[in-house]
Amino acid sequence: QVPLVESGGGLVQPGGSLRLSCAASGRTFSSYAMGWFRQAPGKEREFVAAISWSGLSSGYADSVKGRFTISRDSAKNTVYLQMNSLKPEDTAVYYCAATSGPRLRVGINEYAYWGQGTQVTVSS
Repeated sequence: QVPLVESGGGLVQPGGSLRLSCAASGRTFSSYAMGWFRQAPGKEREFVAAISWSGLSSGYADSVKGRFTISRDSAKNTVYLQMNSLKPEDTAVYYCAATSGPRLRVGINEYAYWGQGTQVTVSS
């Protein structure tokens, strides 16, 4: 088990920024590749960003590329999602996920552990 707790969501105006955090429990955080997904009302959960267990490789959905940045701090057992230039269509519940192994993964079914989610609302 890898308990994950997201934080940092909230209400922000279009063009604004937020940083989401995902804290993981346990001493094996560095053994997991991590990802962020989101789910808007009435839509399927979708991939946003992922990072390898080393932090050297990352990947993004086309819709967020150039605006969002994923990073990890193994000393703090935490993965981050920096979100800039936010748009109303970024409004969703954002979920952190973990999967064992070194390589970043983009498929929802490749992740075994999930957080409870944090709401991000982009609105004026």
